Amino acid sequence: MALNEVMDTALADCIQVVGEIKSPDYQTILSPDALAFLESLVKQFGQRRDQLLRDRETQQAAFDAGELPDFRADTKKIREDSSWKVSPPPAPLLDRRVEITGPVDRKMVINALNSDAKVFMCCFEDASSPTWENMVEGQINLRDANLGSISYYDESKGKLYSLHDDPALLIARPRGLHLPEKSIQFQGQPIAGCLMDFALYFFHNYQSRARQGLGVYYYIPKLESMEEAQWWDDVFSYAESYFEVSNGTIRATVLIETLPAVFQMDEILYAMKDHIVAMNCGRWDYIFSYIKTLKNHPDRILPDRHGIGMDKAFLNAYSQLLVKTCHQRGALAMGGMSAFIPAKDPEEMARVKAKVIEDKQRESNNGHDGTWVAHPALVDLAMSVFDDHLKGKVNQLDFVSTDAEITAETLLAPCNGVRDEAGVRKNIRIALYYIEAWIQGHGCVPIYGLMEDAATAEISRANIWQWIHHGITLDDGQKFTAPLFHTWLDEELTTIKQEVGEARYAAGRFNETADLFYKLSTAKQFANFLTLPSYSLL
Repeated sequence: MALNEVMDTALADCIQVVGEIKSPDYQTILSPDALAFLESLVKQFGQRRDQLLRDRETQQAAFDAGELPDFRADTKKIREDSSWKVSPPPAPLLDRRVEITGPVDRKMVINALNSDAKVFMCCFEDASSPTWENMVEGQINLRDANLGSISYYDESKGKLYSLHDDPALLIARPRGLHLPEKSIQFQGQPIAGCLMDFALYFFHNYQSRARQGLGVYYYIPKLESMEEAQWWDDVFSYAESYFEVSNGTIRATVLIETLPAVFQMDEILYAMKDHIVAMNCGRWDYIFSYIKTLKNHPDRILPDRHGIGMDKAFLNAYSQLLVKTCHQRGALAMGGMSAFIPAKDPEEMARVKAKVIEDKQRESNNGHDGTWVAHPALVDLAMSVFDDHLKGKVNQLDFVSTDAEITAETLLAPCNGVRDEAGVRKNIRIALYYIEAWIQGHGCVPIYGLMEDAATAEISRANIWQWIHHGITLDDGQKFTAPLFHTWLDEELTTIKQEVGEARYAAGRFNETADLFYKLSTAKQFANFLTLPSYSLL
């Protein structure tokens, strides 16, 4: 073999950073030792991750052919064995009454840590657009946050942002299994984004957190099976062994935000029992997953997403089953997101507060140990609801529901609701606003009084796709077709132009976004995630 061939072969088996190194901080985050760890993870787990994604396709094909999700027969013994528990949550993770979530932007990281929430879930996934700059600078920001040195000077306001004395507990959410990272490659192919996020965060923070008496904590998104949970648990164990730290240094909260996963919660807890501490109701992604999983089932069509709340039977059952399963196994059960943001109008703000209180009372009554908010101004309100319910306790791990068994039929039962033109048009506008912001690098976007992330854009797109695919009739008698959707899409682009103004519209990417949204919403084959085709537009 010639020398150049030997060099090419060696290079092919190495991680290659093809993204721009924009500062010394980039060099520090992407240091040789950090990349060596990431490379070892890619070699050890990359092919297995690819197989898990193929397994998803196989399972979805069965659902598309008429099969319905159900509790697994081959894991019945795990569910029926009442003797096993997960490893007890460490002390820092026992009080999670209110958690705030948000993107990895430096100013937002500081504000969230200073919000008086118990936990800040800093998100590399649905709340962040995965530009190269966001993903690397997010790692810089979290490193500095864990060191306690993070600050930000806002020149437009002449204001310095820095950490308060008692910041929220930081938990990082890496990207889901499906998302690639094109700016780091192995054997000429993009690596898994989740491995980049996990590896760089662990490498740069496990020592600074240990000095504070903390482990390294993660939120794991979009799992669909026990096997995927086992993959993550093996990643955790490998990292702990690689750095010779104790088993359980890594602790994870798993978002139950896919329909297949709700039928495998016991199994996911079992697979991750040395590392898992909690599960969370990722309810907006869950609604999207319900539509995606059952998209070919004409008897499972959901109404307009704006009328689908946690009061609906299938969603309330999901919440109750998560609490019951977690508490039986010694894990915390986290509630879902309140996406409201403060309103200037007093009457509107009163409505927002009433909605938040209603939602958080339902969660606390169902037995959840804590909840999520999207804005610092709602932390105290959500906290007051849980404090009133918990009466001095920091969680309700001892809560065990005496309600009747929750069946597959209840979890799969669709709900009634409105199917009208106004809802479609609102879904169009929200999706266009969000996707246009996402491809320009913004993953967390305030739209019409709510803090939207990728999940709500996904539901909007899935709602429209399913209605067109099945040719549903709207409440006013109109048949919903692709040509009708195209007409309304064009008209809503005009509305957006009026709302944002000519200059902002011209400087934006709304027409490009509308083309993508139309293709995704009318394609014969449903795209699993809108973020995958959108990724090439970043």
